[in-house]
Amino acid sequence: MTTTPAPDPALLAARAHVRFNMSTARPLREHGSAIYLLPEDGVIAKINRTDDDRQRASTAVAVARWLVAEQGFPATEPAAVDQPVVVDHLGATVTFWRYYPQGRQPAPTAGPLGALLARLHSLGNPPVSLRPYPPLYALGAVLERASTLPESDRTWLLERRAELIEQYISLDSPLGHGFIHGDAYPGNTVWGADNQVLLGDWDEVAQGPRELDLANTYQGGMRFGRTEGELREFSEAYGYDPTKWSGFAVLIAMRDLHTLASYIRLAEAGNESKRCELIHRISTLRAGDTSARWNIR
Repeated sequence: MTTTPAPDPALLAARAHVRFNMSTARPLREHGSAIYLLPEDGVIAKINRTDDDRQRASTAVAVARWLVAEQGFPATEPAAVDQPVVVDHLGATVTFWRYYPQGRQPAPTAGPLGALLARLHSLGNPPVSLRPYPPLYALGAVLERASTLPESDRTWLLERRAELIEQYISLDSPLGHGFIHGDAYPGNTVWGADNQVLLGDWDEVAQGPRELDLANTYQGGMRFGRTEGELREFSEAYGYDPTKWSGFAVLIAMRDLHTLASYIRLAEAGNESKRCELIHRISTLRAGDTSARWNIR
C-alpha cells in the first residue's frame, strides 16, 4: 500500500493567502529549493528557506512578470496571485508559477539557451532594484552552519572560496556588466506552448558580468558530459565564445564550488545520496581534477 506524503507545512500555511488546492500537492524536487506540483491548479509551488529569500523571491516574481508582459520574453510565468507568500513562523518563502507539462520529449539542449541569453543581455534593466551578483554567497552561508562536514574540507572550501572571490573581483569582463539571470544553464529551461523554449528560475537575477550566465553551461560540459557539439551550438547561438577569455576559468571554478551549497545543506539534513555525491565532488576539487565527472542527482 502506498501513501501520499503530507504536504509541506509551508504550503499548508500558504493556503490562507492563495486559493490553490494544497491537499494534492506532489513533490517534484528538493535541491536548492523544494518544488511541488499543485495538479488541480496547474501551478508549481517553490519553497525557499534561506535568510535572504524574501527579497529574492519578490525580485524574481517582478522580473519574470516584466519580461513576459512588457518585453515579450519567453520566461516562465508567475501565477496571477499576490506573492511571494512569507511564512514567518517556518522561515519559508513560497512563490507560485505556471506549470508547463513536458510530456515525453527530450529536455531542451544548450543551443536555445544561448539564443535566450543573447536576447536577455540585450535588454535594459528591469524596473526593480537588482543587487550586484554576490559571488559564492550561498556557499559561505551554508559553510557557516555546517556541523557534519569534516573540518579539513570546511577549511579548504573557505580558503578556496576566498581565493576565487578575490580573483573574481579583479576580472575585466569583455561582455561588460549588466542585467543577468544569475543561474542560467539548460536545466533551467523548459518547453512552453508551440515548442517554444522558456527560461525559468529567476531567483538569482542580479547585476554582474554577462559571462557568468555562460559559464554554467560550459561547467556542465566538463562535469556532466555535455558534448562539444552542444557547447559549440550554445556559443554560436549566443554569438560569443567565452572560452577564449583568460578570466573564464575563474567563473568555471566558482560554478564548481557554487554547486556544493545545496549538497551540503541536504547532507546536513541526512540525505545519504547527496552526502556521497558531496564527498565525491569535494575530493575531486581538492585533488585539482577539473575534468572528473559528477553525478547530476
